[in-house]
Amino acid sequence: FLLIHCCMPMKTTDWKAFMFLSLSLRSATSAFSSTTRTARTSLSTRSSSCHFFVRQSSIAPTTTSCTATTTATRSMSSQFWNREESSKQNFDKNKPIVKQAKIVSLSDANDPANDPLHKGDLPEGSSLLKIGSKMEDFDIPALQKEEPNVLFVSHPLSRQPLGELLGVLPTIEWVHMRSAGIDFVASEALSEANKRVFISNAKGSFSSTLAEYTMMACAYFAKDLPRLLKQKNNRNWEKYSVLELRGATLGIIGYGDIGRAAAKLATAYGMKVIALRRNPNRSSEDPYCSTVYGSMEMNKLFAESDYVLCSAPLTPETKGMITKEQFDAAKEDCCFINVGRGPIVDEDALIVALKSGKIKGAGLDVFSMEPLPESSELWDLDNVLLSPHNMDQTDTFMFEATEFFVGENLPRFLQGETLLNPVDAAAGY
Repeated sequence: FLLIHCCMPMKTTDWKAFMFLSLSLRSATSAFSSTTRTARTSLSTRSSSCHFFVRQSSIAPTTTSCTATTTATRSMSSQFWNREESSKQNFDKNKPIVKQAKIVSLSDANDPANDPLHKGDLPEGSSLLKIGSKMEDFDIPALQKEEPNVLFVSHPLSRQPLGELLGVLPTIEWVHMRSAGIDFVASEALSEANKRVFISNAKGSFSSTLAEYTMMACAYFAKDLPRLLKQKNNRNWEKYSVLELRGATLGIIGYGDIGRAAAKLATAYGMKVIALRRNPNRSSEDPYCSTVYGSMEMNKLFAESDYVLCSAPLTPETKGMITKEQFDAAKEDCCFINVGRGPIVDEDALIVALKSGKIKGAGLDVFSMEPLPESSELWDLDNVLLSPHNMDQTDTFMFEATEFFVGENLPRFLQGETLLNPVDAAAGY
């Protein structure tokens, strides 16, 4: 009706009728939206006001072209949280609680990033039993009587106590890592426990800032920031040509949440994106990349890319997978960026490639040994952008990761719903 009237000449009376109908429809739409908002926010929990936000990715020898997103792709991605794209508290808040959550926190009791759990109001039906960072902090017989079923992990030295706790607390059903990477807790005990225990992580809350760093690193070399800074220090007004990012190719090794966030920004810059991951079909219809390679085609990705981003997780499979072979295969003037994990790269081979000019430059936020030893040659190379593994370290990043646990996954656990961000401990991500 509206379309017909918009396309036909109208008399004054017609316009009055048109305006009346338009206002009526607008009122009805507003009422519907208001009702929808009210229904979606009537959660019967005692949680404090939180933002509930949540580093990782994946690396079979097939190549897949990317097209538009489909329902199947969205369904798979809905298992994982992303603070930019996921709807907050997207679950039925009126569903009844079907189980209690008895939580043990393997954490530093004085870590303020854990305040939403340690000091905040928890959803109804949940309770925090004990906080500790090592086995001596826990009264195991007393804990066993309380039958804890949730284990929250944030302490950086949690590998051994986590394995031991899983062995003496058979009632644990769910282990949640406050980080995205799980290499700091990986063990045979955790992989074995994963057969009966659900494991999740904070994937999705660290991706955007790492994507921003990736684009900054690309621009750092495209605009020759080292030269620019030297000229400023020398008060030297000398013009020089720069490169565009538009039209350049970004190759991404490990097209998980971080990789995809970088691809999204790179696409906005007008860059072509190609990716490499263990299961290419998972990104076969991703709108941000043109091609997805399997892990056996890494040399091809290096040969086609002006910039290569490594955003893969550290696993037994990915450790040391980027070597002299890949740098030798790299496109002329290729720049390498690593925000995944340092041990994924043969650092000595990278240094040789940087010194020889085989690689134009490198933006490195992670290293084989951290802190980076003062003796490392990387400190002295002018073509290296170096940061102390802090390019995801915002003032609130870990706080938000804890909020994700409290505000998103914990209510789902209480309702018996599927939890977000599942982790395969054996695969390492």
